[in-house]
Amino acid sequence: MTTKSSEFFQRSKYTIPGGVNSPVRAFKSVGSNPLFISHGKGSHITDIDDKTYIDYVGSWGPLILGHAYPPVIQALEEQLHKGISFGAPTTLECELTEQVRKMMPSIDMLRLVNSGTEATMSAIRLARAYTNKDTIIKFAGCYHGHAESFLVQAGSGVMTLGLPDSPGVPKDFTKHTLVAPYNDIEAVRSLLENNQDKVAAIIIEPIAGNMGMILPKPNFLQQLRSLCDQHGCLLIFDEVMTGFRVSPGGASELFHVDPDLITLGKVIGGGLPVGAYGGREDIMSLIAPLGNVYQAGTLSGNPLATTAGLTTLKILSQPQTFSQLTQKTTWIVNELKDLFEKASVPHQVNMAGAMFGFFLGVDSVYDFTTASKLNKDLFTNLFHALLQEGVYIAPSPFEALFMSLSHTDEDLEHTKQAFAKALPIALDAIHKSS
Repeated sequence: MTTKSSEFFQRSKYTIPGGVNSPVRAFKSVGSNPLFISHGKGSHITDIDDKTYIDYVGSWGPLILGHAYPPVIQALEEQLHKGISFGAPTTLECELTEQVRKMMPSIDMLRLVNSGTEATMSAIRLARAYTNKDTIIKFAGCYHGHAESFLVQAGSGVMTLGLPDSPGVPKDFTKHTLVAPYNDIEAVRSLLENNQDKVAAIIIEPIAGNMGMILPKPNFLQQLRSLCDQHGCLLIFDEVMTGFRVSPGGASELFHVDPDLITLGKVIGGGLPVGAYGGREDIMSLIAPLGNVYQAGTLSGNPLATTAGLTTLKILSQPQTFSQLTQKTTWIVNELKDLFEKASVPHQVNMAGAMFGFFLGVDSVYDFTTASKLNKDLFTNLFHALLQEGVYIAPSPFEALFMSLSHTDEDLEHTKQAFAKALPIALDAIHKSS
C-alpha cells in the first residue's frame, strides 16, 4: 500500500541524497522506507499518514522531557519575540554554561558550538595543541561524529550501513588515529607503550551508544584515567549522548571519573542544535581569543538553542526528575528481560538512567565484535511488528533507546504488551525463512 510517507520519500530523493539528511533515518537497515513525522506531543509522534506511535527515539536522545514540553515551548515563544540570532554575546550563553558547570563539576570552562561533531573535533584539536602530540586513541564501534579523524571503525550509521570507513577521507587524516577494542584495557596499554610520547588523547563514549548500548566493564574507565595520567595524554569523554541522560551530571558523575575534557550535545540543547566542549581551565584557556587554538561559529550559543537547553537542564537538576526517569526505564527494562527470557531468546538488555538498549541473538555483549553477532533479521522483524503495535524504536539494532519524562504508566504498559505481541511474530518470520 502506498503511503504519504513513501510518496514523500521518493520525492525527497530528487533533492536530498538518499532522500534523508542523516543516513540512519533512511530505514535501510530494516529494509523499508522511513516514516515522515508530522508532529510530536509528550511521548508520542504522529506521521503524515496520521498514525501515532509511542516514541523511544526522542530525536536520538535530546528530548529527555518529551516532545513539545510546555515549559520549553513557552520559553522559546518568549525568546522568539526578542530575536533568534545576534552574532553577539547574550546573557543566555552565560547562564547555560553556568548551569552546565553546576551539574558537571569537572568542567571549569566550556565553549558552545552547534553539534556533537563540532564539539568532538574541536576537543581533539585542543588536546593536540595542549599536549603538542598528534595521535589519538579511539575505540572500535564508538562514534564521535563525521570528522575525518573519527571515521575509523566508527559506530552509528556507519556501522548500520556496513561502511567501516568513508571515501573522501585521506589516509593522512587517519594515520594518527589508533583503534582499540572497547572494554579492553590491555589493548589500550599496549597502544600507549608502543607509541610512547605520541598520544595526545584517548577519546571514548563512556557508555557506548552507537553500536547498541554497551556499558563499560567495572573499573575500565578508572583504568583509562590512570593510563592517561601515566602517559601524559588527555582523557576525553564523549558525552554527546550520555550527558544529562544517564545521570544529572552525565557518565562522569555516574562512574566517579573526572576526564580532562567532556564533549556535549543532544540534551544540552533541549531539542535544538547545540553542542559544547569543556574541561580544565588550563586546557580551555588555549582557545581563541584567550589563546591561539582557533575555533568559531556564527550561530554558536544562539538565543533559541540556549533557551531550550537552559530550560531543560533546570528541570533535570530537580531531584525528583531523574528518579522518575530511572524508575520508568528500570520498569521497561525488567519487563523486556522477562519477555526475552520466557521466549528463550538469547539477549542482553542494558540501561543507565534514561537510556537503554537490547541485543537479540547474543547473551554477552561488551564490544564492537560481540555486538556485531546479534540477530539482525530478528531485530528487523521485531521493529516492523512493533510499528504495527504503535511503538517506535530506532530503525537499527546498533542504536540506543531513550526514555522521556513524558512517558506515562499507560505508555509503558502499552509498550510491554506491544513487545509481547511483536516478538512471537518476529520469531515466526525467522522460522519460516530458515
